[in-house]
Amino acid sequence: MSLHVIVGAGPVGTATAMLLAERGEQVRVLTRRGSGPRHPAIDLVAADATDADRLATLASGAAALYNCASPPYDQWLTGWPPLAAALLTAAERSGAVLATANNLYGYGPVDAPITAATPLAATHPKLKLRAQMWLDAQAAHQAGRIRATEVRASDYIEANSIFGFVLAKPLLAGRRAYVPTALDVPHSWTSITDVAKTLVTAATSTQAWGQAWLVPTNPPLTVREISTRFTTAAGAPAPKLTSLPYPVLWASGLFSPMLRELRITNYQWTRPFVMDSTHTEQTFGLAPTPIDQALAFAKPTALTPDPRSPRGTDGPG
Repeated sequence: MSLHVIVGAGPVGTATAMLLAERGEQVRVLTRRGSGPRHPAIDLVAADATDADRLATLASGAAALYNCASPPYDQWLTGWPPLAAALLTAAERSGAVLATANNLYGYGPVDAPITAATPLAATHPKLKLRAQMWLDAQAAHQAGRIRATEVRASDYIEANSIFGFVLAKPLLAGRRAYVPTALDVPHSWTSITDVAKTLVTAATSTQAWGQAWLVPTNPPLTVREISTRFTTAAGAPAPKLTSLPYPVLWASGLFSPMLRELRITNYQWTRPFVMDSTHTEQTFGLAPTPIDQALAFAKPTALTPDPRSPRGTDGPG
């Protein structure tokens, strides 16, 4: 039994903690308020993860340190740098493998499916930040200071994505859903269960260290297609969908920080935004959760992240 320390108790942090606990590992989950999943093998600790000294102490003796946290979207540029720096310091001092759950933002706009060979080419400061975090960790790994790996997912199926924020609640109620994206553009959707499985696999497999891995993900579905699959699985009425024009999204962003952030990643919805996880699947023998099985656990999520736990949420891909 090894100790695994997880920063963040959002959907990915919780899924990772439960997976490890059910495997018989000792798990320590860190959030500012000491919240998180309940299990006899999980120790919930209140801590500020930007405090490198405290984080290093809590990670002492751990096999792996998991970055499953994310500041609120509108605070990334100020919230991520101190958190990322503390994680690097804690990994170096403790000797724990630093395993990060990331998204696809670092690639920026793409014209082909994202694969293991696709370069990180984002230019927007917010998107480039997530890429730079990995480049910093990789450089520290190559210098022999830490052992690091990262897994990257697209928008989550079960929670904390445009699906959970915008679609799930009205679809379950049989109401019309007003979507700030195109309805018929192929898009990849990743199961949170698969993020946790891949993250633990990467953290505990020496061949994964020093590299980033795409989480096993099913073939892409359009918003219309995934909505139809969801209502069918839930026994709800057929989906009624209306795509909101971009000017409406822009104007709505004047009043909603979350909707304002969607402007930045609008490129992911105006043309195909898909990933090919074949390399990860073949390397580790992993496979994505069947889409209908994942949709059975999809649920509405709050539009605004909980301000009480800025280190305890993980956002969409």
